Amino acid sequence: MRKLLASLAITMGAVGAAHAQTDYQANADASAGQQLSQTCVACHGQQGISPSGAFPNLAGQQMSYLAKQIMDIRDGRRMVPQMAGMVDNFSDQDAWDAAARFARQDANLGQTSDEDAELLARGEELYRAGDMSKGIPACSACHTPTGVGIGSAVYPGLSGQHAQYTVSTLQAFASGDRNNSPNNMMGDIASKMSDSDMEAVANYLLGLN
Repeated sequence: MRKLLASLAITMGAVGAAHAQTDYQANADASAGQQLSQTCVACHGQQGISPSGAFPNLAGQQMSYLAKQIMDIRDGRRMVPQMAGMVDNFSDQDAWDAAARFARQDANLGQTSDEDAELLARGEELYRAGDMSKGIPACSACHTPTGVGIGSAVYPGLSGQHAQYTVSTLQAFASGDRNNSPNNMMGDIASKMSDSDMEAVANYLLGLN
């Protein structure tokens, strides 16, 4: 009986959290997010496209993913030294409002150089088919063939992202410095990728539109 009650409590808690997320997303106010995100533009750009490869483009990103990252940084589940203190006072609704502001902007249209055809071919292979010999699944399974991500599953869009940022993110997952993906799924995947694999898929993603 105790196990049944505990299971019911966990289930009800998950359902309640899902309803709360739905409410926050439904009420997300991009106009309010415009004001909240004024300090973000120095690194992420006024239009959500970062002027530096060290920082991610946020424009067109899945709203659910952006909101989760803001709350994870706020709550210490994801450490980003450059954002220390910036979102400490954000409420959950603030996080969704700021996420809405960037999610509704036009995503970056990146372009890769075709000088290294072999590198891009390897990137496409990893993204679309994975590498079963290494236990690496296809990136497209979670991030979609066009790289836009899946908002309902909180999987981010990757298309047009800076290659430098993608590589550094994969390295952080591989080393364990970042572990806030569901069930640390990305940590498991990235740890199986070589440096050249990371570079290849990052460069492919930059030009995936």
